[in-house]
Amino acid sequence: MKPNKLDLSSVDGTQLNLEALYQIVPSCFAEVKDDKTGELRRVVDFKTLRQLLGDNAVEDADEMYQFTWPGKQEARREAARPITKTLRPVVEDSVDWDNTQNLYIEGDNLEVLKLLQKSYMGKVKMIYIDPPYNTGNDFVYDDDFTVSQHEHDLATGDVDELGYRYRKNTETNGKFHSDWCSMMYSRLMVARSLLTEDGVIFISIDDNEQRNLKNICDEVFGASNFIAQLVWERAFSPKNDAKFISNSHDYILMYAQNINLFTIGRLPRTEEANARYSNPDNDPRGVWQSDNMTVKTYSPTGDYPITLPSGRVVEPPAGRCWSLSAKAFAERLQDNRIWFGSDGNGTPRIKRFLHELKFDGMAPTSILFYKEVGHSQEGAQEVIKLFDNKGVFDGPKPVRLLERLVTLANLKADSIVLDFFSGSATTAHALMKVNAEKQTNCKFILVQLPEEVSETKKEQGYKTICGIGKERIRRAGKKIKEESPLTTQNLDTGFRVFRLADSNFEEVKKAPAEYDQSQLDLFLNNVKSDRTDLDLLFGAMLSWGVQLSLPMTSEEVDGKMIYSVNDGDLVACFADDITENIVKAMADKQPLRVLFRDSCFARDDAKINVFETLKQLLDWSEEEAIKNIKVI
Repeated sequence: MKPNKLDLSSVDGTQLNLEALYQIVPSCFAEVKDDKTGELRRVVDFKTLRQLLGDNAVEDADEMYQFTWPGKQEARREAARPITKTLRPVVEDSVDWDNTQNLYIEGDNLEVLKLLQKSYMGKVKMIYIDPPYNTGNDFVYDDDFTVSQHEHDLATGDVDELGYRYRKNTETNGKFHSDWCSMMYSRLMVARSLLTEDGVIFISIDDNEQRNLKNICDEVFGASNFIAQLVWERAFSPKNDAKFISNSHDYILMYAQNINLFTIGRLPRTEEANARYSNPDNDPRGVWQSDNMTVKTYSPTGDYPITLPSGRVVEPPAGRCWSLSAKAFAERLQDNRIWFGSDGNGTPRIKRFLHELKFDGMAPTSILFYKEVGHSQEGAQEVIKLFDNKGVFDGPKPVRLLERLVTLANLKADSIVLDFFSGSATTAHALMKVNAEKQTNCKFILVQLPEEVSETKKEQGYKTICGIGKERIRRAGKKIKEESPLTTQNLDTGFRVFRLADSNFEEVKKAPAEYDQSQLDLFLNNVKSDRTDLDLLFGAMLSWGVQLSLPMTSEEVDGKMIYSVNDGDLVACFADDITENIVKAMADKQPLRVLFRDSCFARDDAKINVFETLKQLLDWSEEEAIKNIKVI
């Protein structure tokens, strides 16, 4: 037996759906023989599925409530379609590469999200995105891959020189709303798979697409998982030149992956809130505030007279009754939990003690006032100050706003936060500040298309938005450490940079007989000439579901380099002529996975020998060895 090839494509979304359905209703699946491979594969028996659903299935109904637009079906197919691209490490552009657990990824976010699925599915606690608002001036990602050739795209401006497809979505476009909806729909479908079961997503938006985004999110995340539509007061003064209304707010939609498992983070109690509590009767249980003891819902058990300490007898107000039965009232009275006012002549009220509150902290409100979370000018000033009083980015969100969302997300000490429209990298800045204040180690993954910036910003030394975002993280991290040097010694302000690229491997589509002698090496070594060992290693990590932030080491044995990810999660060697010493050194690391290049072996018998040796040294069964030893 010899090692099998590692599957280098991203997750097949259709297969994911099939597997999820199989877990729920395995009885509606059948096996058929694949026409191409001859192997049996699992398919859905729709007749059985319809029987299981009873009257709750519908096809081609004349009238039913749904949200749709031209291009929705293709957007759904695009979200499920696997790709063979990869992420190439850019060590020279990174900060503290060997120690950081943060990631900054340059490229089309739909393709990046697909590539992250195997490694980060169900691992991301919080997602925040600030997508294009579709005002008529924003760029949108053009996912219609069926139109025109590359040269035509370049000429019309639909594709930049790196091949990224995006264009300005003006109101003259006949598919103005449809293109935006398709862009968001496919990305949110893939992003949802990355959330933990108790995860949460926040999406900034304005009035232009708020309604459509809400409909899309209701479908993707489920209307029952809607938490709130937060209103952010982004402007602190009205614009007197407004034609009708001076718009002072934006929205942030908030959805849980599973609302039954999500617990919201509460806000710290304020001095103002605590000032509402006092202890006028010197109760040994501490400060308290009184609460109304009447309710609107009438109940005979709550309709009785109460004699006050002053001797006055009171009845419940008209149309109301006491919230306590006579017995419950007597028990609380005995426990000194009823307040009749300082003179003993007031209507009875229940004492609520501060230390007995059901929740720690305060419940968040749906309105985010700029005095508490900052406004748009504050966000702009923060970036200007970081960049030596230069305006390098338009419309960044304030750090305090993102800090509030991080609080609401209720992160654990090591949670992952994803922002795949990262722009000026406010999310990273805010998360580093929270980590510094709370002594936590939450990690960020930022994704940004390398859009070109204006000529003014190019003169300042930045070619793309990515350049600005990465520099903002460098400067913000340095500033945070300088401001609190004693408590931030171990704060992770670094990040590993990756760049979206075509596959590490040449396409070999022809049969061997169709190639001339000089091209036959493609079948033995199809790795592109500009790709390094690190390219191959991180490409394999993506394909094998190993997280890109894990630490890695290298060791030279017999003049060949061995790479180990996270002390053996993945051990790889890409050199030619694998020796027995190399195999033993790899086995000594007690790896979970072992990887080679196909060209490491001159003949199949050498490949088989290494497979058998590793199986024996690691005491793996045949099944374990086939699963854990791969070649690329």
